Amino acid sequence: MAQQGGSSTLRILVATDCHLGYLEKDEERRFDSFDTFEEICSLAEKHKVDFLLLGGDLFHENKPSNSTLVKTIEILRRYCMNDRPVKFQVISDQAAGSLRNRVGQVNYEDSNYSIGLPIFAIHGSHDGPTGVDNMSSNDILSAGNFLNYFGKTDLGCTGVGKTTVCPIFIIKGQTYVALYGLGNIRDERLNIMLNEPHAVNWMLPEIRDEIDWFNILVLHQKRKKASPSNGVSELLLPRFLDLVIWGHEHECLIDPEEVSGMGFHVTQPGSSIATSLINSEAKAKHVLLLEIKGTQYRPTKIPLQSVRPFEYVEVVLEDQVDVDPSDEATIHAYLHRIVSNLIEKVRETAASGSEPKLPLVRIKRLNCSSGGFYSGFSTINSKQFGQKYVGKVANPQDILLFTKSGKRCKNTQESPNSSGEVDTNDLNQQTIEALISETNLQSEILHLNDLNSALHDFVNNDDKTAFHSCLKQSIDEARNKLTTATEDSTNIEEQQIACSLDQNVQAPGKETILLTHALSVLESDDEPVEYSDQEEMSSSSHQAAGRKRRAASGGGGGGSAASAAGRRKTDLALFQRAPSKEDDADAAKQRRAPVAPGRYGAVIRRR
Repeated sequence: MAQQGGSSTLRILVATDCHLGYLEKDEERRFDSFDTFEEICSLAEKHKVDFLLLGGDLFHENKPSNSTLVKTIEILRRYCMNDRPVKFQVISDQAAGSLRNRVGQVNYEDSNYSIGLPIFAIHGSHDGPTGVDNMSSNDILSAGNFLNYFGKTDLGCTGVGKTTVCPIFIIKGQTYVALYGLGNIRDERLNIMLNEPHAVNWMLPEIRDEIDWFNILVLHQKRKKASPSNGVSELLLPRFLDLVIWGHEHECLIDPEEVSGMGFHVTQPGSSIATSLINSEAKAKHVLLLEIKGTQYRPTKIPLQSVRPFEYVEVVLEDQVDVDPSDEATIHAYLHRIVSNLIEKVRETAASGSEPKLPLVRIKRLNCSSGGFYSGFSTINSKQFGQKYVGKVANPQDILLFTKSGKRCKNTQESPNSSGEVDTNDLNQQTIEALISETNLQSEILHLNDLNSALHDFVNNDDKTAFHSCLKQSIDEARNKLTTATEDSTNIEEQQIACSLDQNVQAPGKETILLTHALSVLESDDEPVEYSDQEEMSSSSHQAAGRKRRAASGGGGGGSAASAAGRRKTDLALFQRAPSKEDDADAAKQRRAPVAPGRYGAVIRRR
């Protein structure tokens, strides 16, 4: 590896799951997410990284409040807009699909803005695109040129869905990085796509022999190593990758871990703020400083100092000799003693000369008796218990958590991480599928996967237009399929006519029969009509074809009128005559469009 500041060393600061706006109505914790995000930006500035890479869930909600947007934009303006030169280049065709903005270029290349710290971000499960226009909160920041939004997919309404992952090709000196991004897709749907051939297409660099590309994938999915049925397994990812940055999982496992048999490493930075009071969130929070030169990289984890302290402990009251199951006072005294010790521990570990934030405290009371949930111990009101710690902890209303296990919890003592506690981010999404599957829907236009996605967006993302968007996309795709099928059928019929003309063009004196045979191909599905002579047969066939063309264009009359017109004789010479200049002028005047659509659907009138 080159020394720090080398011309070919690409320096990236990686963070995931910032959840800006989390608990914005809580007077004590409303600014936690913004304080940590500002620290992340300051670390990027301190370590002089080339860009900041965000792995999804920048916002806690799909539609953040105005207050959250304003605070976020203020931080981005403060740290991203400066005169510091950008020392890397993006050489990929940005407008072809790698970046999702209307400008079609990275924000630092815009001469109207002075960007010193570029940010590349994908969407997560909280801030994913929704609605008819498939918009995300990241699109707002991208439109304002504050970040570069990539990894956005539009699966449409094709059932399972197909997508093409286009990388961003980044060059710094002799270092070539292909940055792939895959924003959050429902785990069940992405599993099907990854197992179905050609459902997920990975675009590779065209020049691969002369250049060694370092391939990075940023994705935001539930991570399941053993059973991918309720998550995404690393074994489903392509083998050409070198490093996978995994978002969505809040537990900080930032040290890269090699996936056996796949040839790449996985790093899981975890969230920068605790959104669930569980054991995995109580671990120290970090961001990753990634230095890449050629095909080698060096990871450095940097601890976050602005994160609110969080102390988590599990207790089994049955195992405490000084706790009397029949005496509620001894139970209260024991739990209060634990809380006081945790608060004192936070004060001791705080930096000298600084006032620490009020800590988060969670005591999980385990009941491992086979005799039932309570097992002789009196119940405790958690809110009443926490009133003593108002002003001392940040969550006095939910310090205590009780379990309902009725078995002896050997696994709890053997593995403290497998507490069996439910994370709000790991709620079973299959309940939505089961709800729709119970109705046994048999639909050819509205697919079950699309209805599942619409219901998921409606419930979890508060997207009131989810079903309208699903229906509109399904109708548009069905209309496009019908249009394509009609055009293909017309092309086949025209080819048959041309073939008949080629076969009979050498036969003298058969022009009338030739035209009749060609037009009969277009009206083969009509009822046959008996003709008395050759002249009536040719002219009637011509009139039948005219009726079909008028019907296709929306014209035509009733059944009796059409039958009468079918037997009307027409002068074939007039039908084949060359158009005059006056006819050309009249036809051009009719074809001239009086209006033209603008960029956003507005109408621009021509004079």
